[in-house]
Amino acid sequence: MSFKNLDLNLLRVFDAVMSEQNLTRAADRLAMTQPAVSNALKRLRDSLGDELVVRTAHGVRATPRAEELWPTVREALSSLQAAIAPAVFDLSRVEATFRLAMADSTATLFLPTLVNAIEHEAPEMRVRMVPLTTRDPRPLLLSSDIDLAVGSFPGVLAQLAAGQGVLSTTIRHQGLYSGKYVCVMRAGHPLAGGEMTLDRFCEAHHLQVSFSGRAHGMVDDELSKIGRKRTTLLTVNQYFTAGRVIANSDLITILPYHLIAATGMKDALVWKELPVTLPEMHVDMLWHERNARNRAHQWLREQILRAVEISRESTPLASDKARTA
Repeated sequence: MSFKNLDLNLLRVFDAVMSEQNLTRAADRLAMTQPAVSNALKRLRDSLGDELVVRTAHGVRATPRAEELWPTVREALSSLQAAIAPAVFDLSRVEATFRLAMADSTATLFLPTLVNAIEHEAPEMRVRMVPLTTRDPRPLLLSSDIDLAVGSFPGVLAQLAAGQGVLSTTIRHQGLYSGKYVCVMRAGHPLAGGEMTLDRFCEAHHLQVSFSGRAHGMVDDELSKIGRKRTTLLTVNQYFTAGRVIANSDLITILPYHLIAATGMKDALVWKELPVTLPEMHVDMLWHERNARNRAHQWLREQILRAVEISRESTPLASDKARTA
């Protein structure tokens, strides 16, 4: 097929379908009817000699040829859009609503700085917080249920780094910070004095922060490698709740060091080094390609980065010495 005979408008439809992975959402994004989108996609299929997408129960799935073609199309359309977009961007007049997903502890660290920036610089912007209940927010980003996710997503980052599937090109990410895990308990706890040995750790009753309610975590995997196990008496899905329970019981828990303050119980808690080695927790920000060049979204991401720096200044992300009672 000759490029000069290709209707370039079809590439806009292709880009929207690839971004949304759904014909109905692509039609809404383009202000077209679904039959019009389907017809445009058929014309492009005929021109390129490839199915491009295959219908599934939840939308469409890209073919290998479509996955290969889309990054080039996306880059070309983005460059063209940036070239013809209005030069003036008045943040104070931007009316936008963004849905953010993050854990309560992360929100505690970031939201005060973010709200202050919105009130002073983008008064027409609105933010809607939704609970982060998954270790893989990509489907929520793909379906536009959320606009930004902040959290620890080691499995997702590994897949993105490996370039696995179409989601590796639709999802963007940026690292925010890293922190170590520590063992946390109330001040005055029987284990608060002295070293946290492996025996003491395994004999104690544990609380685990788990979004899913599953009582098995990384530390259980490490313990099983050496033939040991622990007793998890309680799981909760919020760090704030964990802090309250730990401060008023003899349970112990494992928390990222920098999130101890986010429990609201920092003065009532002490922490110790873990008797097993866990990898650092990496916190990342994930968003969909469709928002990559959205100036309001770019500003929002910049404010998250700024909030990280402010939080880093007020609460160190690591410490060299455990606090004991």
